[in-house]
Amino acid sequence: MKKLLPAIMFSLCLTAFSQSVADYVNPFTGTDHMGHTYPGATVPFGMVQLSPDTDTVPYSTGAGYNKEVYAYCAGYQYRDNTICGFSHTHFSGTGHSDLGDFLLIPTTGPLKLNPGTKDNPDSGYRSRFSHERESASPGYYSVMLDDYGILAELTATERVGVHRYTSHNQGDINLILDMSAGIYNYPGKNTWQFIRVENDTLVTGYRQTRGWARTRTMYFAMAFSKPLVHYGHENGEEIIYRGFYRKFNEKEDFPEMAGKDITAWFRFRMQAGEQLTVRVALSPVSTAGALNNLQTEAPRPDFDLVRLQAHERWNEELSRIQVEGSLKVKQNFYTSLYHTFLSPTIYMDVDGKYRGLDQNIHQAEGFTNYSTFSLWDTYRALHPLFTLVQQERTSSMIRSMLAHRKQSVHGILPVWSHHANENWCMTGYHAIPVIADAYLKGIGGFDAAEALEAMDASATYAGYDGIGEYMQYGYAPADLTGNSATKTLEYAYDDWCIARAAEKAGQKGLAGIYHRRARSFKNIYDASSGFMRPRLSDGSWQKDFDPLKTEGQGFIEGNAWNYSLYVPHNPAQLIAWAGGSMPFVRHLDSLFTMNLDEKHIEDSEDIDKRGIIGNYVHGNEPSHHVPYLYSFAGAPAKTQERVHQIMDALYQPTPGGLPGNDDCGQMSAWYIFSALGFYPVCPGSNEYVLGSPSVSRAGIRLENGKTFAIQAKGLSEKNIFVKKITLNGKPWSGLFIRHEDIMAGGEMVFEMSSKPAKIKVPESDLPGRSF
Repeated sequence: MKKLLPAIMFSLCLTAFSQSVADYVNPFTGTDHMGHTYPGATVPFGMVQLSPDTDTVPYSTGAGYNKEVYAYCAGYQYRDNTICGFSHTHFSGTGHSDLGDFLLIPTTGPLKLNPGTKDNPDSGYRSRFSHERESASPGYYSVMLDDYGILAELTATERVGVHRYTSHNQGDINLILDMSAGIYNYPGKNTWQFIRVENDTLVTGYRQTRGWARTRTMYFAMAFSKPLVHYGHENGEEIIYRGFYRKFNEKEDFPEMAGKDITAWFRFRMQAGEQLTVRVALSPVSTAGALNNLQTEAPRPDFDLVRLQAHERWNEELSRIQVEGSLKVKQNFYTSLYHTFLSPTIYMDVDGKYRGLDQNIHQAEGFTNYSTFSLWDTYRALHPLFTLVQQERTSSMIRSMLAHRKQSVHGILPVWSHHANENWCMTGYHAIPVIADAYLKGIGGFDAAEALEAMDASATYAGYDGIGEYMQYGYAPADLTGNSATKTLEYAYDDWCIARAAEKAGQKGLAGIYHRRARSFKNIYDASSGFMRPRLSDGSWQKDFDPLKTEGQGFIEGNAWNYSLYVPHNPAQLIAWAGGSMPFVRHLDSLFTMNLDEKHIEDSEDIDKRGIIGNYVHGNEPSHHVPYLYSFAGAPAKTQERVHQIMDALYQPTPGGLPGNDDCGQMSAWYIFSALGFYPVCPGSNEYVLGSPSVSRAGIRLENGKTFAIQAKGLSEKNIFVKKITLNGKPWSGLFIRHEDIMAGGEMVFEMSSKPAKIKVPESDLPGRSF
């Protein structure tokens, strides 16, 4: 029979907080289907992401990739009705995964040391649950574990996850610690695990895994609020050599546990209504580092204090942008802002020590070391958002990238890195636009000469992913490297960013080299079809070309219709190829109104119909700038109409409310910019293309002490078109605003109308005129 905690006990998780912007956040947004977010407890950019895992679907059981695992990139799926436990590390919104360290779950009754299955939960330690007895807010998560009558509550500091378990019944609780559980697991992923019971209230240990991060080590220190009375473990691996440990009964009350497949248990005597608080500190360095993190950030088992501090941290960070608007708009906005502040994540101990890419221990001097750089996604809007509202963190993130380059045996900047590892995921060398964009916007705190050298080294590393062939042929040949058209387009844009940075640094020769490379996109434009197209090393075009299809067409996570518009540094050339502004506008209209049928996306697990309008794929990143290209052709009303269509149709503050993987905040960052009324089409240009706000008012609190205010007069569901704009009371005729204009503070007022404004935009006022 399911056991229900009395209402008076359940009210323990409903501690009242004053009304704040954090109250508009719904952490469940994107937890169903494609969003791949997690609902658990964390603080802004925290190293701990303490969240429930609702199933144990493996990446593989030895018979190839298991497609079902894709839904569990963040460990949680809203449609599930069982919880396996609460692990301490998660990615937010990724399309591939890892992590899920140190899964804990409290149980009662017979000891079970495997998770069981969702079809037969009684076969393991997992518990049934319902969404009616589940809640989440920034920095807090709670759920009733129905099978055990235990209320589980979670909160966190930057490096410590804090659990509180309130038992309905009197009797023993077994706290299960599954060291082998993990996300995207497979046989052999866990290479070593070690646990020490230091005393009856303290346990330390670590585990090593080889997954997306090939060589990953995480340490922990776990403190209990009451003494354990009994403990033990099972090791599921086959052991050939036992040495002289056979002298002991290692399975029960033996204070050292080591192996590759350990599930430990710790028993506590509990009174009805009594609470057990468990603090779990993480460290990438050592158990001593984890203990220091624990003593510094959560020295006492005071769950409510940590929860209050986490809420205050979130409210402070989310208040960097204050908005007014409808309830739905505020919920969408602050949930999106919440998601953008989840990563990159802090990756160092409180004393500044961290594990580097070389697997040695380094000391961060004068900066915070960050990890989880999903750069193929986040260079587009997430990092440009940080250049407005997280400038100090931006400086540290860039220094973290430069440190990565020093520790790299390849001598290059990160591609997609996490937890002291380069996982090499996706295409391009997109640390470059992040660094160049910050440098060109005047963000300091890092060595500009070192940064430029690192960008040049990364762009000339011939052995990596077709770069050598790209430099040789002027494009990446399809017969010599995969996803060749995507690489050519992305390398060309990244090269333009280097050219811009070199110009600012006064290195004209280097700038010239990269400006020439930035024109490489022209080499894969097929005038006969009007699309970018994969080209072979002999100069011929790849045959059997289908511009509606993604797989096998030289593109990654996008088709030729979408990718052929990816020249953010030279939209004027796209317009010229189309035959002028009006034909280009008609081409964009076709993209949004034509039909992309199922057969053209059935092989692409990252693309789903719920994130598509016509053939415009918003559910993946390569097209995020496309709605703003109308403005380059002098049709800003089309941009205004499309961005509202996307915001209204594809973003909802619900579990299924994201149009695709949030990808470490990029999907959400698109919404933030668009809701404010401008977007960074081309990071590195210092220009944001104006759109149409969905907030009626906004105030961006800048780190220089100034505020940039936005007002949309007359905004309504019908009044989405911009009639006129003023900046600080003066008419603004341009279709862009520069970064310097925003950082100077002031107010931009949009006067809204139900009808498109009939305006003739002078060529000199078109955005990107200096690209």
